[in-house]
Amino acid sequence: MGLFEKLVQMEIPAIDWEMTPEYTFGTFESWGGKERVRSKNERIYYFFIDAWDEEPKLCLMERGIKHARVIAEILVPPEMVRRCVTEQGKVARFERTHPINEELKRWLLANVVESDDDSKVIPLFESGNTPADGTGLPGREAVVTVPDRIVLPHEPAEMSEEDVGALVRRFNFAEQERNPQGHFAKALVDNHDGLTVSDRVTGLMWQRGGIDIMSHRSMRREIDRVNRARFAGHVDWRLPSLAEALSLLEREQSASGQYVHGCFFSEQPFIFVDATRKPGGQWFVDFKQGRAYWSSGTIPGGFGRLCRREKE
Repeated sequence: MGLFEKLVQMEIPAIDWEMTPEYTFGTFESWGGKERVRSKNERIYYFFIDAWDEEPKLCLMERGIKHARVIAEILVPPEMVRRCVTEQGKVARFERTHPINEELKRWLLANVVESDDDSKVIPLFESGNTPADGTGLPGREAVVTVPDRIVLPHEPAEMSEEDVGALVRRFNFAEQERNPQGHFAKALVDNHDGLTVSDRVTGLMWQRGGIDIMSHRSMRREIDRVNRARFAGHVDWRLPSLAEALSLLEREQSASGQYVHGCFFSEQPFIFVDATRKPGGQWFVDFKQGRAYWSSGTIPGGFGRLCRREKE
């Protein structure tokens, strides 16, 4: 079969046609699907529509417990993808991933999954060079040249538009609207747990993935749950400050189409930060657009990517 031949080194099992982006939190983040997913090493594959860009595209997702990676784009007739998105109606701006419909399923079975023609499958990784859980980063035991340690503002804050602009300029963050040519030097290392990476410049440990879409109040409860569960062996996980989240931005997009290092999972395209807007609203960092933005406090959704400060 064309799909499996092109991605053969990944030993992809059968596609899970029932899995959708909506179901991923309960199955892979909260372990609500533990009867279905038996091991943290188990991988499930499903098709979904990524509609964050102007033109929606059909992708193949590799998903596991605390693991997410888009591994291929499928060259499907664009009008078919647009029809599927239109069928699902208008959605909030933080809901831009869609399940496929029956028309797309039939097309995929005939033209990709059960076909010997692999020309419609575009892998989004270096074939044969990138392990399934690889980050492309040195390990934490490696000797890494580190710029001077920078302690970023980390307290909850109320910030105006002018405050955010000043913050971006102060630390030269690569923020696409306010400072697109910026560069904040990082020294990311892989902690070899499949869950986290650390930045030796800021002293922060980060989730590679994060928390799926939920309200601000629910996010706070989920952080408490993460700490009770001792995620990656620690109990002091928290929302990043705006400065800490902006420090992750890169000047160029990664293969996943986000302005952040490819070691980070792509299913958390924008995240809550511990900052409110003056005179009103909530600040977010959007990795798809590479920017900080604010939204009304009544908007009920956002993703989470938690951090913690490591002991020196």
